[in-house]
Amino acid sequence: MIRTLTALSLAALTALPARPVEAVELVMVEQPGCIYCQRWDEEIAPAYPKTAEGEFAPLRRVDISAVEESVTPQRKVIFTPTFLLVEDDVELGRLEGYPGAEFFWPMLDTLLHDKTDFEDPTE
Repeated sequence: MIRTLTALSLAALTALPARPVEAVELVMVEQPGCIYCQRWDEEIAPAYPKTAEGEFAPLRRVDISAVEESVTPQRKVIFTPTFLLVEDDVELGRLEGYPGAEFFWPMLDTLLHDKTDFEDPTE
């Protein structure tokens, strides 16, 4: 019985998808009245969690006044939106501003490929 339980436990553990121990997140730094934040919300936000990027680096929103309480940025965040790619709440890289959907996705993919072990299953 114990062998069976041990074998089942090991089988369950090996069936789990490989993920880094420390989770990668995309932190969106925003502030009230930011028109580019609103555009991102309209153009990207509904789809983001459904994408490979969104699954790999889930979105967390932080007000610009609380950035340094939430994450350790490489340098001061001045613009909104600023997208911080973080691991264990430490910034790995960033995208400043929102240039529109046609530029956001390729820029995000480059950031993820350069700073993490992200692999898009559609590539």
